[in-house]
Amino acid sequence: MTKEIGMDKVGETPALRVDEPIEQVSALRVLMMILVPVLIIAVFWLAMKAIVGSNDKEQPKDRTVRAFGVEGDYAVSDNFVQTVLTTGEARPRTEIDLVPEVGGKVVYVSPKFIQGGIFKKGETLIRIDDSDYKVAVIRAESGVAQAEQALAREIAEGEIARRDLEELGVGDPTALALRTPQRQQAEAALQAANAELESAKLQLTRTYVKAPFNGRVTNKTSDIGQFVSPGFRLGRIFSTDVFEVRLPLNDPDLAKLKLPIAFVADSWETAPVATLRAQVAGETQIWESRIMRTDSRYDPQTRSLFAIAEIHDPYGKGLSQNAMPLAPGLSVSAEMEGKTLESVIILPRAALRERDKVYVVDKEGQGEIRRVDVITTTPEYAVLKDGVSAGEVVIVSPMEESRIRRPLKVTDVNDSKVYLIDTPDQIIPVDSEDDEKDDDDGDATEKETEE
Repeated sequence: MTKEIGMDKVGETPALRVDEPIEQVSALRVLMMILVPVLIIAVFWLAMKAIVGSNDKEQPKDRTVRAFGVEGDYAVSDNFVQTVLTTGEARPRTEIDLVPEVGGKVVYVSPKFIQGGIFKKGETLIRIDDSDYKVAVIRAESGVAQAEQALAREIAEGEIARRDLEELGVGDPTALALRTPQRQQAEAALQAANAELESAKLQLTRTYVKAPFNGRVTNKTSDIGQFVSPGFRLGRIFSTDVFEVRLPLNDPDLAKLKLPIAFVADSWETAPVATLRAQVAGETQIWESRIMRTDSRYDPQTRSLFAIAEIHDPYGKGLSQNAMPLAPGLSVSAEMEGKTLESVIILPRAALRERDKVYVVDKEGQGEIRRVDVITTTPEYAVLKDGVSAGEVVIVSPMEESRIRRPLKVTDVNDSKVYLIDTPDQIIPVDSEDDEKDDDDGDATEKETEE
């Protein structure tokens, strides 16, 4: 009969049968006591190796840096004609109030005498009732006839007196005896009568209010049936023969122009040219004008000296290239040529950065920041005295100053398919410390640029 030995405690070694050999049980226990710790150590070692291996990052030995693409252009050395840009307002040189010289009722108004109407020199714009003035002419003509008759009578009586004195044998008669004073008085009366007749005729002609020049009507303040007196304002008109534009010039502008302060042009042909531009009807209109004179004094508010440009016949021969007249009140921009700068460096205006900086790129694609001496600028160009040499490539596209240290590939600003500098991609060794240093340097440069 076999006897089983039970478990003494929970978790202890299972009960053994008394019939198993004692030697086998002891060997199994020894083996388990050796293998279990070894397995635990091995598993722990593999886990630690896996954890440490996951934290190790492979560091690249090198990296590829691609060239940064920008647009650029060449700096050139050439002569540069300075220009002055300013603005002004067109206005007629002659603008007057139309007034009558005689009084009376308005009996006729020309259909051209309306606001905006166009008229020619000598056209009748308004006619005043001339009945009273015709009567005055008739009276003056009657006075002339009476004066002529009186003069003829005095001449005849003087001739009779001379003959009578000769018959009486008076050798040297006096002027009074010959009625000379009476004849002279009659002649004076005739002259006065003729003057009255001329005045009456002149007053009659003045009942026709005529245009003194070719022009247009600004406004009308009278109409048919209205009684007007001499000097009454019938309306306002202006001449279309010559227009003017007053152009303000500050001290730098005067320095660029070949224009003395007390300037008066000898003729239209020899006067300096000023090109006028304005946006009218959706298109840019261009008129040619000439600087005929400068103002006699500075403007105390703007501290500017005005140059007066004239446009002849702006409604005829002086039309724009699109046959557009220059209307009064139109704001125009004016461009005037000034002195010529010889052998200067000329760049596109976009190449000039803040604080007179220019980004220059060499043949290897390395950028450099230059400070330049600027003479003048226009919307298209920057003119330099020095700082950049002719033939060097300058960057015109927007770019942060921090990127100037990167390799640069420059395309022509006028043709993006043409490379001015074709820099290949570069492979450079790098480590994490260098990367962090580059990032820090880049942040510092950007911060300096912002400041």
